[in-house]
Amino acid sequence: MKERLITLVCALGALALFVVMFVKREGAISARDDVPRPTTAERRGNGYHAALTWLDAEGIRGISLRDRFDSLAKREDLPPTGNLLIVTLPATVDFRTAEFLPLDRWVRAGNTLLVMASLSDNPDWAFAFGGFAWGDLNLLTGLEFETVTTRQARLARGARAAPGSTAVERRPDAENLLRAFAEPRRMTMVSSRPHAYFDGVRSVVSLSDYPQRIWTVKVPYEGFVLALGRESESGEGVLWTRPLGKGRIIVSGFGSLFTNRALGLADNARLLANIVGANVSNEGAVLFDDAHQGLGAAYDPDKFYTDRRLYVTIGVVVALWFVWVLGATRLRAPLARSSTPREAELIRAAGAFLSRALPAHAAARRLLDNFFKRVVARAGERRGDAWDVLSHHARIAPGDLDQLRSWHAAALGGRRVPLQDLQNLIVRLDRQLAT
Repeated sequence: MKERLITLVCALGALALFVVMFVKREGAISARDDVPRPTTAERRGNGYHAALTWLDAEGIRGISLRDRFDSLAKREDLPPTGNLLIVTLPATVDFRTAEFLPLDRWVRAGNTLLVMASLSDNPDWAFAFGGFAWGDLNLLTGLEFETVTTRQARLARGARAAPGSTAVERRPDAENLLRAFAEPRRMTMVSSRPHAYFDGVRSVVSLSDYPQRIWTVKVPYEGFVLALGRESESGEGVLWTRPLGKGRIIVSGFGSLFTNRALGLADNARLLANIVGANVSNEGAVLFDDAHQGLGAAYDPDKFYTDRRLYVTIGVVVALWFVWVLGATRLRAPLARSSTPREAELIRAAGAFLSRALPAHAAARRLLDNFFKRVVARAGERRGDAWDVLSHHARIAPGDLDQLRSWHAAALGGRRVPLQDLQNLIVRLDRQLAT
C-alpha cells in the first residue's frame, strides 16, 4: 500500500511538471500573440465582427476569406465581378508570390481591393507586429509610400535647396517611441474633394495606441492616384484610389477605421457604407482577408480548444496513464532470491567447466589412475599389478579389458578418448570387482 501511494505521488508530480513545461500559460503568451488581431472572428476592439454583423443585417453578404488569394477566381459562390476584398496590413502570415498575379487578374476583371494599412496610425496590433512591412503594400497596390520627412529630403536633394513644405511630420522622441498612450489618440480624416465615398461624411476618426508618423504616396510613373481624404492636422493624404483594369484599388493610411472600437465613431460607418454601395453589386460580397491575419481554413484555434471532445480525450488518456502507472509500475525492483545449490548441481557445474577447459586425454588419464588405485586397494597388492588383477578376475570380460587397454594407450599417447564411454566402462568394472 505504501509503495502504491509513493507511485501515485510521483505520477502527480510528473503530470504537474509536464503541464508547467509544455502547456502555454496565460502569462507566458508574447505581446504579439496576446494582442487581438483584425479578423471577423474577433469581438474585441481590433476585430471586424461588428462590420460583418452590420453587413449581414443590411442583406449584404459578408465572407471571412480563410484561403489565399489564388482561390478567389475558383470560388463558385462568388460572381466574377462586383466584389470587395478588404485586406488589413501589417499581416501576420506572409504573402506568397503566387498570390499577387491571381489577385491582380481578379481586380482587373471588375472587383475592388480595399487595403487598410496602418501607415499614419499605429494601433496596438500593428505595433505588436514589430513595424510596418511596406513591401507587401507596394506589391498589393502597385504604389510606393514614404514618410513626409523622407519626401521632403528627396525633394530637397532634387532641387538642391532646403525643403519648403509647410507639412510637419509628427515624429515622436526616441524615448517615447515604444510607450503606449494612456488613452488611444484620435486622428481625423476629412474629404479632399467631393466624391461619392464622402456623401454624408464630414469626418472619419482613426485610433492610435502608440506614437505614429505621417506617410504619403509617391505618384507612379505610369498612371495616377487620386487622393480622396487627408489628415486634418497635417494636410497629408490618407485615402487614395486608383483604377486597375475594370476594377479599383483603394488604400487607407488609417488601418483602424472599420474595426469594432472605431466603426461607431464620427462617420466611419457611413464611409464604409458608401464604399460598399459604390463597389459591391447586388450579387456581390464583401470579403475580409482573415487568412493573412492567422485565421486560416486549415486550422481554427478557437474551434479546436472549445471542442468538448478534446478535453474528453485528454481525460481518458490521463486516466489510462494513471491506471498503468499504479497497476503495472513498481518503484523498487523485486528482490532476487537464489537458493543454495545442491551437491549434484555443483558437480555438474564443475564437470561442465572441466569438460570445456581440460583436454580429453588428460581427463582420461586421471580417471584411469584413480581406477587403478582402487583396483590395487581392493586386491591388497602392489600398485603396478593392477593389470594382473584385472586380467585374472573371473567377472571381467576379455572384451572390456581389451577396450580399457586401448583407451589407456590412447590417453598415454595424447589421443582423444570418449570420456563418457570410458566412465561407463570404469563404473561397470568397479561393480564387477566389488562382487
